[in-house]
Amino acid sequence: MQTPTPSFDPDDFLRTVPHQPGVYRMLDEERQILYVGKARDLRNRVGSYFRGTPANARIYALIRQIRGVEITVTNTEAEALLLENNLIKRHKPRYNILLKDGKGYPYIHVSSQQDYPRIAFYRGSRRGPGQYFGPYPSVGAVRQALHLMKKLFRVRQCEDSYFANRSRPCLEYQIRRCSAPCVGLISREDYRRSVRHALQFLQGQTQAVIDELVNSMEAAAARLAFEKAAEYRDLIESLRQISQQQYVSGGNGNVDVVALHPGSGLASVQVFTIRNGNNLGNRNHFPELPDADLPTGEVMAGFLAQYYLNHEVPGEILVSELPDEQDVLEEMLALKQQRKVVIRKPVRGERSQWVALALKNAQQALNMRLLSRSGMQERLQALQTALALDGPPLRMECFDISHTQGEATVASCVVFDPNGALKSEYRRYNIEGIQPGDDYAAMRQALTRRFRRATGQDGKLPDILFIDGGRGQVAQALDVLAELAIGSVEVVGVAKGEGRRPGLETLIIAQNTRRLNLPENSGALHLVQQIRDEAHRFAITGHRARRQKKRTRSPLEDISGLGAKRRQVLLKQFGGLRAIERASAEELAKTPGISKALARKIYDRFNGDNA
Repeated sequence: MQTPTPSFDPDDFLRTVPHQPGVYRMLDEERQILYVGKARDLRNRVGSYFRGTPANARIYALIRQIRGVEITVTNTEAEALLLENNLIKRHKPRYNILLKDGKGYPYIHVSSQQDYPRIAFYRGSRRGPGQYFGPYPSVGAVRQALHLMKKLFRVRQCEDSYFANRSRPCLEYQIRRCSAPCVGLISREDYRRSVRHALQFLQGQTQAVIDELVNSMEAAAARLAFEKAAEYRDLIESLRQISQQQYVSGGNGNVDVVALHPGSGLASVQVFTIRNGNNLGNRNHFPELPDADLPTGEVMAGFLAQYYLNHEVPGEILVSELPDEQDVLEEMLALKQQRKVVIRKPVRGERSQWVALALKNAQQALNMRLLSRSGMQERLQALQTALALDGPPLRMECFDISHTQGEATVASCVVFDPNGALKSEYRRYNIEGIQPGDDYAAMRQALTRRFRRATGQDGKLPDILFIDGGRGQVAQALDVLAELAIGSVEVVGVAKGEGRRPGLETLIIAQNTRRLNLPENSGALHLVQQIRDEAHRFAITGHRARRQKKRTRSPLEDISGLGAKRRQVLLKQFGGLRAIERASAEELAKTPGISKALARKIYDRFNGDNA
């Protein structure tokens, strides 16, 4: 493995990269793009550059110059390929020129100068007459599309020279893959209609053609031609798939997509730049928030106003959250650009998919920032200062309780270390034998089980034990630690603020019984919020799963000695649970495999021990 550069730690960066498809950009000291690549799995692909020996001298030279990596998550590998193509064309990274061939991506071309237009595979400059569709992610995808177009629309794909010299239909006509316009077996009007249908599919304007195909499918089914109906069905599904425009390329117009994702006292804003229908790339922004609880509309308004002071303003800005005073902001941007500017939040169609992709990247960027080692170290130091600790905490645990009016109570324990969340050591505890809704008893049971196991097995102890709750929950933690003679753990309660608003939490320091309110922009508070929110998420996920399981669980499963086979026999004999509940012990004992003792257990389960 290559020695990491002083300013870029590959291991630290890779720990935050997801196992998702996307595009990565290698940057040099001046933040110029050295190389653009795409990946089915970003973490595995980027990590391969920093493992083992480089494949050749060029890759070795590339790795030595890397001072940063940026990623863009996409929904599919095909989208990543198309975005990679756009970025290479725009930035022309020198290592892409060295390491990649210069072939363009394939298109479908529909000619327009003939009486009987041709649909064909095309690669090259798109300057000739006709319409171009793509780029497609591979030659195979174009071939598949053309093959299906033959089957459905029967539009010619032969060369013009071949078409002009036919005197009789070719094999394509015989196998119903062409309508033989070369010898006049289809009128010009009917052929043009087939071409129009094909164009509608490729443009995504497919509903009218689909309705026609659906009618044909129903007609085939009505005359019992089920194989033909199935063929129509499969063609509709396949053509929907191949004609669907990619989110990162297609359409027209100049658009910016701005997505905002707040969390843990921070905000991540992702800006995608789309020009002439092509996604030219994206940038992460992390605006500083004076108040962690600012409404998202206000944050979006402030960001847009500042961002477009120094950037080109497109005619349309798509946002994940509408900004406050939208009309005023649109007027200001229109004055700057000297033309109308529209800000909108799309809810359907291709533009909503662009926003969804940008929001996905904003969420990923915020997670990477929160989990990055440098950011974690800063917040650990801030927490050390806030709690007056001798050193930064190396292990932090947080407990939370989740239930619905006392039902299916679950306690969670999440663990964080200097590298962030340590998910392999997360634990859930199903709480039993307490008064429903007694959070104090639930917290006591979970803490006892966790720390009794630790002392018995010489397990790890946290430097800080966070308790999601107030003085009552903190008191339970102190009692448990005292009973088990554990005195080296700092206990901190995280009490919710007024109206449960984030940023107003109060930390209850058990050691000196003091209450601490940190500033809303404090890195220490952001870390505590992140840990507390993760404990809450982990607890409520476990609670919901347990509640669902309990509500779909048969009471017969709680009877010892009554296994799955016996339950099945019993249900078949009585026809259902309600009849079993009404049956006497003697009737139950008549069931094969059910002894008198077991029958009495079943009867007592539904009728009480004194029956």
